[in-house]
This record gives sequence, structure tokens and C-alpha cells, in this order.
Amino acid sequence: QVQLVESGPGLVKPSQTLSLTCSVSGGSITANPYNWIWIRQPPGKGLEWMGAISYSGNTYYNPSVKSRISISRDTSKNQFTLQLESVTPEDTAVYYCARDRLIVTTQRHGDWGPGTQVTVSS
Repeated sequence: QVQLVESGPGLVKPSQTLSLTCSVSGGSITANPYNWIWIRQPPGKGLEWMGAISYSGNTYYNPSVKSRISISRDTSKNQFTLQLESVTPEDTAVYYCARDRLIVTTQRHGDWGPGTQVTVSS
């Protein structure tokens, strides 16, 4: 059974870069046909797909954050990371990493991490 766990700072100052890591166990991030996804949920709002990296390393981003987001991976550590630049308080959310056969999804069909709260505040 694959397990995912998000890690990173819980508090980020406005204009800084948010960096989160998803550590994966029980399955390789290079295993076909899975995609490794970042999703967030701002307070009082629905789930938002942010982007994904495929098993082969291709990346896909939500146009709403495309100018600020980067998803990468470290296959030696079986981890993938999210970087979001120039954050504002509107980026405050619970951030989830997930594995799914789909690239774009917010449905809990696949495997999800428990989520990590990130607050953007000075």
C-alpha cells in the first residue's frame, strides 16, 4: 500500500516561496502509469488541483498558478516537491499530495497524504 506524507513549513511570509515535499513509500514515483499530484483547499473553499508530475517526469500545471508554480522530483529519494513563488495570503490552504492514474483530478480515487496546513502571513 503506497503512503504519501507532506512536509514543509507551516508559515510562509508574503512574497516568499512556499516549498513542500511529498515523501512516498510503498511504491515508486517512476512506476507507470501513475501521476503525482498537488492539490490544495483554502479555508471555506473547495479542492483545487495545482499540478502534477507524471511517472516519466512530465509536468502539468493549473493555468491559475502556472506563472508561479514548479513541481519536480528526486527519484533517488522517492520524493516530489512543490514550489510556489510570490505567495499571498490567498495561498493559505491545506496542501495535499496524491497519486492517481489521472493527471487532473480532485477526487479521492487514488492515494492521498494527510495534508499539511500552510499559512501565508507576515
